[in-house]
Amino acid sequence: MSGFLAGLLVAVLPLLAAGFWLGRRTTRPRSLGGLGTPVEHATFETLHTASLAAPPLRAGLTEETARKSARRLRTLLGTDALCLTDQDTVLAWEGVGEHHKTQIMDRLAGPLENGRGEAFRLDCAEPDCPVRWAVVAPLTVDDRVHGALVACAPRESAVLVRATGEVARWVSVQLELADLDQSRTRLIEAEIKALRAQISPHFIFNSLAVIASFVRTDPERARELLLEFADFTRYSFRRHGDFTTLADELHAIDHYLTLVRARFGDRLSVTLQIAPEVLPVTLPFLCLQPLVENAVKHGLEGGTGQVDKSHISITAQDAGAEALVVIEDDGPGMDPDWLRRILAGEISPSGGIGLSNVDDRLRQVYGDDYGLVIETALGAGMKITARLPKYQPGVH
Repeated sequence: MSGFLAGLLVAVLPLLAAGFWLGRRTTRPRSLGGLGTPVEHATFETLHTASLAAPPLRAGLTEETARKSARRLRTLLGTDALCLTDQDTVLAWEGVGEHHKTQIMDRLAGPLENGRGEAFRLDCAEPDCPVRWAVVAPLTVDDRVHGALVACAPRESAVLVRATGEVARWVSVQLELADLDQSRTRLIEAEIKALRAQISPHFIFNSLAVIASFVRTDPERARELLLEFADFTRYSFRRHGDFTTLADELHAIDHYLTLVRARFGDRLSVTLQIAPEVLPVTLPFLCLQPLVENAVKHGLEGGTGQVDKSHISITAQDAGAEALVVIEDDGPGMDPDWLRRILAGEISPSGGIGLSNVDDRLRQVYGDDYGLVIETALGAGMKITARLPKYQPGVH
């Protein structure tokens, strides 16, 4: 009997296993394109659509950005029509019923003034027009109404009112981020202008004085230095772009060092070691030249008095996803506490070379992990290291 039961069990087990497998197959939620359940699929589609609508809005609210994002926003809400407006006009209309633009703008005065959304019936003489209701949600940035998102549908819907409000809040966040990006750009431009103002007084005076000293004794040398000076100032005061390449920045540094060596002669020696593969790396404009100028100033004119000779080393190495730039001098160095106060903006360095300016700009562009790393002590020279990511969104 026990043998019979054992045999029966052996025969039944495969059937039970097959039944269990078949049950799992028939009860498991149907996979949609490898995206899991229908809920997961819908979530993915929503997030994907939102991600496509975001980039245009990050450039602000204009006719072009509204046109590029309106179709995606309409997909998010699933409405017959959708429009984006500013304070005065419809920037983009997506879907049917565009003849309602004037009527909608006439009804926007209240929501645009008080910043509160509302829904209202649309009057339409066209019997086939599916657009009969409009839901208005203001777009606000820093408590200021910039425009409105208007969703149009065949009938009034509390769900649509809430959904439109949520999408409008998401759009407002994108516009606020765009405003922050513009503020950051204005700040960087202001800092570049301030850096130019810091560089120009003492460097221009010293360079012109050196050139003048060669005018009578060596006119050809004066001419060469004047061309170097023209090339450097043309680069330093250019008007296009907040970023440059490492190759262009090093080229400007070469012009600068030519003028400095003409002034200091044998007192200054410079060594450059540059890896060719990092030359195309993009970095903030006028980012390295102030560091070299700092090395010249503190290497030859340290706080303890004039220095007979100074050596400056400039290296740029490939470090995988980053370029590593190191500028080192063998001058008298600096008290680390004094340097910390300079970088914190508590005091201004003599001559205004702009170490804190460069440190701030690197952190703004790349994040706090990419500030300058400075090693120094009294009598120990100074070593400045700048890490530059080879790729950073928005840096080009």
